[in-house]
Amino acid sequence: MRYFAVAYLALTCCAASSTCQQTGQPQAQTAPTPGTTQKPGDSSSTLPSAPAPQQNTPPKPPPQPKRILGIMPNYRAVSAGVKAPPPTPRVLFKVATENSFDYSAFVFVGVTSLLAEGDNAHSQLGKGVGGYWAYYWRGYLDKTDGNYMVDFAFPTLLHEDERYYAKGTGSIWNRGVYAATRVVITPHDNGRNGFNGAEILGRGVSQAISLTYYPSATQTLGGYSTKFAYAIGRDALTNVFREFWPDISTHLLHKKS
Repeated sequence: MRYFAVAYLALTCCAASSTCQQTGQPQAQTAPTPGTTQKPGDSSSTLPSAPAPQQNTPPKPPPQPKRILGIMPNYRAVSAGVKAPPPTPRVLFKVATENSFDYSAFVFVGVTSLLAEGDNAHSQLGKGVGGYWAYYWRGYLDKTDGNYMVDFAFPTLLHEDERYYAKGTGSIWNRGVYAATRVVITPHDNGRNGFNGAEILGRGVSQAISLTYYPSATQTLGGYSTKFAYAIGRDALTNVFREFWPDISTHLLHKKS
């Protein structure tokens, strides 16, 4: 019986020693009580301090690129989390000019004019090369005066910031609604969000100007309302595309913005 107890004690000590070696954890040490002096040779003085708890910070949203798909200019976009100062009239004029005279503007108008001519959207403009040119210069004028009205003239008069400030985080639904509603809500120079008068008034004026050079069949209240609604809806969809493009580029196309 005595040998069994000795053997059991020896096995227990071996098991405890093996466990300590596997886990690599030092044996617990009792902290010295207040008022006691710790000896220089005390092993508790060599214990490492506990590591500081790590905080899991969410990943930073990918930045907005200068161009989408390498073609579409994205000069009006501001990356998520960036607080940009209010734009000066000079900056606004530069953005409107870049959007109007970028090579992609001529390509975009060329494609939409080809589709309009093929669909015979305005029969009075004709078909063929002559008809295509009639669609082209009108389409380019639509785009250019719209850019200068929405990006430069009315933001300067109303002290509004027409740049798109990306949200970058949240659910797809919340980000989509946020992006689409920027056509009616925008930052003002005082730092507060308010009604986007530059978008609504700018598109309204530019579409009214377009009635002077389109066929008389479109110079009606219904024709004007259709063109105005199309312009606002197109800008809303463009904002949604801007919002999600960095994620599409990074996660699906495996490209860095």
